[in-house]
Amino acid sequence: MSNEVADLSGRDVSVPPVLTVAVVIPCYRAAATILSVLQEIGTEVSAVYCVDDASPDDTVAIVTQAMTRDDRIRLILRPANGGVGAAMVDGYRAAIADGANVLVKIDSDGQMNPAVISSFVAPILSGEADYVKGNRFFAVDTVRTMPLVRIIGNAGLSFLTKLSTGYWDLFDPTNGYTAIHARVAAVLPLEQLHPRYFFESDLLFRLSTIRARVIELPMASTYGAAPSHLSVWRCLATFPWLHFRNLIKRLFYNYFLRNFSIASVNLLLGTVLALFGVCFGVDRWLTASQSDLAATAGTVMLSALPLLLGVQLILNFLSHDMATTPRDAIHRAIGKMQILPAAGSPDALSDTAALALADASERQVARSLEGGVHV
Repeated sequence: MSNEVADLSGRDVSVPPVLTVAVVIPCYRAAATILSVLQEIGTEVSAVYCVDDASPDDTVAIVTQAMTRDDRIRLILRPANGGVGAAMVDGYRAAIADGANVLVKIDSDGQMNPAVISSFVAPILSGEADYVKGNRFFAVDTVRTMPLVRIIGNAGLSFLTKLSTGYWDLFDPTNGYTAIHARVAAVLPLEQLHPRYFFESDLLFRLSTIRARVIELPMASTYGAAPSHLSVWRCLATFPWLHFRNLIKRLFYNYFLRNFSIASVNLLLGTVLALFGVCFGVDRWLTASQSDLAATAGTVMLSALPLLLGVQLILNFLSHDMATTPRDAIHRAIGKMQILPAAGSPDALSDTAALALADASERQVARSLEGGVHV
């Protein structure tokens, strides 16, 4: 079912065809906080998409009232609750369709500071990154204000995220303060992203499959009185399996389907040798324990040597995987991937010229932002 974009004030809600920064806010039970979030969004933002995920409170009424005072605000109504990921996909699609260049995500609970949106946008416009996310664990003083369970849980989730995405230099995987270039978002299979709180981690996995450049910005967060909708126990029950699924997909896509290198051989051979060593060793140990006969030195070596070699090959693969973390932004290359035009086809040429102008505009805006950006 298609979503309804509400224009309850009768105004023209189309976004001008110029360089734009759009903010997408997934809203659920946000009546107490959404108004203050909207009021703090600065003039560098051209459009704000509030995606109501079938909230049972007065979120829609409050956003509707805010639309009469701020013509940048658009309200997207979802017919049923689908989760933060589903709401973000609807917001991304609407912003891309309206011509936005950079899509920023902030939450509706007031824990993210809208005043630093320019800091998230600048690395994308300058060509440094395709996707920017916050990191609340960079500064010690910030970490001290966090609940202990959040610190412990994030350490485990961060390691799983590194494995499943290949972004080994990232931390704080569940941070929802993000920005992405619209060209990169447009080539992702948005309909396949996880609809609920695994959305941010799943998005990182999808970005890794196209080798997008991701960076983090140190940031502070405010933990207010509003309860979190994210269940710690639900994360423990579901996230490890989802990360394992993405790990298998990433390894297949990047090391066997799209490429095959010495790292692929290391992974394949190392896994086979390690499994053989473990299985053979367990079988010989069970046999020896039942017969009361000690295993010979040769039997022990036949188990230990493949295991050691397998572990070494897997470590070599991990070293290669860490070294090949994406370092270059791809959004400008994506924009220039045009089929060469046939004779007498000026439209394709004008599209290429428009992309060149868009790149120049992004660089100009990035230079203006760099002067006032402080992280």
